Amino acid sequence: MSPDSASTRTSSRVFHREFDHELPKAVRGEGIWVIDSEGRRYLDASGGAAVSCLGHSHPTVIQAIQRQAALLPFAYSHFFTSEPLEELATLLVEAAPSGMDKVFFVAGGSEATEAALKLARQYHLEKGEPRRRKFIARRQSYHGNTLGALAVSGNLARREPYAPMLMEMCHIAPCYAYREKRTDESEEAYGLRVADELDQAIRELGPETVAAFIAEPVVGATLGACPAVPGYFKRVREICDRHGVLLILDEVMCGMGRCGTLYACEAEGVVPDILTMAKGLGAGYQPIGAVMAHRRVVAAIEEGSQALMHGHTYFNHTIAVAAAVAVQRTLKAQNLLENVRRQGARLKQALEERLGNHRHIGDVRGRGLFLGIELVQDRASKRPFDPALKLHARLREAGMSEGMMCYPTGGCIDGKSGDHVILAPPYIVTDREVDEIVERTGRTIDRALRGLPTDGAP
Repeated sequence: MSPDSASTRTSSRVFHREFDHELPKAVRGEGIWVIDSEGRRYLDASGGAAVSCLGHSHPTVIQAIQRQAALLPFAYSHFFTSEPLEELATLLVEAAPSGMDKVFFVAGGSEATEAALKLARQYHLEKGEPRRRKFIARRQSYHGNTLGALAVSGNLARREPYAPMLMEMCHIAPCYAYREKRTDESEEAYGLRVADELDQAIRELGPETVAAFIAEPVVGATLGACPAVPGYFKRVREICDRHGVLLILDEVMCGMGRCGTLYACEAEGVVPDILTMAKGLGAGYQPIGAVMAHRRVVAAIEEGSQALMHGHTYFNHTIAVAAAVAVQRTLKAQNLLENVRRQGARLKQALEERLGNHRHIGDVRGRGLFLGIELVQDRASKRPFDPALKLHARLREAGMSEGMMCYPTGGCIDGKSGDHVILAPPYIVTDREVDEIVERTGRTIDRALRGLPTDGAP
């Protein structure tokens, strides 16, 4: 950060995430760019945190928010439904995998996870199986920062301070082919082997006690845009069905078009029982998340208590759903999912050409406009950098110095070691902007490596 950047440290009363870190003051957005108070432009190569899928200041969405605010900003969900609420639910369900039936809206991804866990528990209560209260998740997953969401998350670093407060959880291996596939097995064989850990965990816990398995189709923040190998989720679906366990798919980060299809699970050929979404749902124009339920889950409640045992004040918030309607209609009207697929393939190929021979790049992975780059100290052995170097923090600072926002994180191997960068630009990104992202990413990585105990040159 330049010394003359607008500082938040000395005068701000905001409880910022880091006390010793100076932040520029964002004042305006233009397409995939954010401009600070000093007029400096930042290329948003990560969509914030894979949020801003339409970029910044999209006029259609802004007009929808203004229109709804003038009509009715808030209608409490215990008393009213609303036109944008019904429209958004219909749009999402009609585009969803077969069998997905109803959806309700919360204020973000962590709330969506909490609601999904409660919904899974209620389903089993309605079915007369009150012993089903346990959840299984994966190591190196991330499902949110509220206590329930953090409990199912496998991010050790984020869990550690709050471990005594978290409910007991069973975590199995992620599907992380770059590091965990054996050299003597195919991707398919590896996927079946690691999926079968779920079957073993259910049997050890007792099938009659397990409520659900939760997983990200493409693991985001903690594992760096890591997709499963072919066949993995189909085996997971079979195992869940065999034991009467619900499958919850967390698409908060990877869904809503980010991977090239509206729902990330479409690429896996499976249909979940419960699906969560956020980020790209409202594109950052309003805080919103959602939980979608399969008709079998809905039927259990309809035939039982006939009431959802969960809710928040800002459930189904009127302005938020109006904004999300405009976002979803814009995605379709501008055929942006096709652009995600085209530009995603172009971006990945360009990254591989630019970084494929870099001595400290171990893996370029991902799907659509959701790509991860894993950095290593030694490419041959895949040995990571010393966590004490805080390479992920250096990458963030280097990116900002290069006028680009990327999304680096540490601990992708075991919660402590391993550094990666996520690139998740808005769906409106152009050929020229993809080229710019690749060039700035290369400079960012080289700048971050400069001065470390290893030569950072390619």
